[in-house]
Amino acid sequence: MTVRVRFAPSPTGYLHVGGARTALYNWLFARSSGGTLIVRSDDTDRERSSSEYAEDILASLRWLGLDWDEGIAAGGPHGDYRQSSRFARYRQVAEDLVARGLAYHSFVSPDQLDHLRAEARASGSSPAYDGRYEPETGEAWSRLAAGETAPIRFRIPRPGTTVFADAVRGTVTFDNTQVDDFVVMRSDGSPTYHLASTVDDVDYGVSHVVRGEDLLASTPKHIALTEAMGAEQATYAHLSLLMGPDGKKLSKRHGHTAIQAYRDEGYLPEAMVNYLALLGWSPGEDETVVSLADMIQRFDLDDVSKNPAIFDTDKLQWMSGVYLRAMDPEAFAAAVLPWVEADLGRSLDGDERAVLNGIAPHVQERAKLLAEVADQVQFLFVDPVTYDEASWEKVMATDEASVALDGAVSSLDGLEPWTILAIESALRGVLAEHELSARKGLQPIRVALSGSTVSPPLFESIAALGRGRTMERLAAARSRMG
Repeated sequence: MTVRVRFAPSPTGYLHVGGARTALYNWLFARSSGGTLIVRSDDTDRERSSSEYAEDILASLRWLGLDWDEGIAAGGPHGDYRQSSRFARYRQVAEDLVARGLAYHSFVSPDQLDHLRAEARASGSSPAYDGRYEPETGEAWSRLAAGETAPIRFRIPRPGTTVFADAVRGTVTFDNTQVDDFVVMRSDGSPTYHLASTVDDVDYGVSHVVRGEDLLASTPKHIALTEAMGAEQATYAHLSLLMGPDGKKLSKRHGHTAIQAYRDEGYLPEAMVNYLALLGWSPGEDETVVSLADMIQRFDLDDVSKNPAIFDTDKLQWMSGVYLRAMDPEAFAAAVLPWVEADLGRSLDGDERAVLNGIAPHVQERAKLLAEVADQVQFLFVDPVTYDEASWEKVMATDEASVALDGAVSSLDGLEPWTILAIESALRGVLAEHELSARKGLQPIRVALSGSTVSPPLFESIAALGRGRTMERLAAARSRMG
């Protein structure tokens, strides 16, 4: 079988991390099997869909490094791959189902549906609607001819069962009495998700539907529609939902849920892909850092777990740090550069880029996020420095602080050569002379020069800042202390 999979997001929100994992698994499956990945837009919800969300989804996929072979922006034999452009096709299928007696125009009222559900609760039976309140066929057609509108419902075969082999969950069985005669076409002529998604999967020749577990209950409906269209059933694979560290479904209370937010905070896309890949799939070895090439080689749907996966931002940050520290120092500096320039609101000149390249390896050792790195090195490119008031109050309101700054001024003034080793030797001499601990003696110097208690290693920072600016900042801080 030629593998054809699809990622079909609805542009009603930014790309969710759960959706990104679904896209990644589809991508890995297509690449590992030599198959085709299709990206389409399930944009039948005209009121909630927007071009902003549609653009974000594609931009986020590209940021993650996921390409596709057919679909939006890639082209192919099926138009623009947007459901909003295929309403005529969905209407054709719905009308054909009605003509063959497999679907019907439904006139059931909301009160009748409420009554059915109440009866089901009282008797412990299924609340699934089975068409019991519909008028005779002749009356239905008369009402339509008189101008009344009605949705179209698909008629679920009863009694019976729907059984399918899920590539993740094993054999899944649904009793058809638990499945509604579901709406495929609304009274306004718009298709429901069930109809549009199934028609697209059939028309596009999708062989495997890899999607979230939240859509598992929709599968008997989609299988019934597929069979009614005379098409071959796809293989389904329903991925577990992502949970927060508290074991509850991942939501905004756990932090960011959109890929865009992690991109904007400076996570590396390679780290995000690596982390998402391991949320429910094992590469077969006791590994946490796995290259994309290895993922493609090892990926198999049979190895995807049906157990819920925990999305933990602390672990993601750790993974991002691993990738940042593994970068070539020049590549790391190049990756940090646009973040520094964005913070400053200007471009760095040649001398400033040399300073950044020089300090970058010393920041890289502890880096986790690109945005975090930019914040830490910004003091090298601004004058005067801005003090973080919390850092100032914590460090500078001690007797030791003034002693440390005075000692730094006297030891660094005229120091030759102006090197990291010479600077360290001079300042450690100050600590020894005044019997200061490194914390009490060096933190005031750090705040005076960088404005914060968090900065790159101090001696390397002083060397990068230069003699003139170092002495100016020490004097300014000492003056502020009074």
